[in-house]
Amino acid sequence: MAPLELASLLQPNLVLGENVLLLTPSLLLEHDLKGLILDVDDTLVPTWEEEVPPEVLAWLADIKGQVSLWLVSNNLNHSRIRRIAETLGVPFLMGAAKPSRRKLRQALQAMNLPNAQVAMVGDRVFTDVLAGNRLGMFTILVRPMANKAHPARGIFLIRSLEIFISRLLGANIDNQA
Repeated sequence: MAPLELASLLQPNLVLGENVLLLTPSLLLEHDLKGLILDVDDTLVPTWEEEVPPEVLAWLADIKGQVSLWLVSNNLNHSRIRRIAETLGVPFLMGAAKPSRRKLRQALQAMNLPNAQVAMVGDRVFTDVLAGNRLGMFTILVRPMANKAHPARGIFLIRSLEIFISRLLGANIDNQA
């Protein structure tokens, strides 16, 4: 695969300078988005936390009537992901192994929307953005939700490395929103 082709697969359509809470109804309308597939860990809920933050619940209530929603997570902890999905009132798939497209295809099929009108929203370039771009989805890169109790330095190091490599290959991962 040529570096230019790889860079385009790693290039999000939209980079939010903050977490998912910056994804407003007006941004969804501006980009003609009718559906969102949301990553869970660090996109909606900090890793290792069980409860959905109140601000995420409020954000979701604000956009829920505007778009179809699914959670698609690489996480294998069924009880945790199910509990989060039930709290949010959103269907879910887990064990997605992104950048594999299999579970994203399942969610897309259930949404019955054109891929380009569904955004894959996540905090990782090499999983969320790559998987969404491979399906022709609109991709949105967000900053991870802060977890002050468990700083997870290794995970943030991996994200930083992904962004560094993406930039080396020609992807523009700077704030665009």
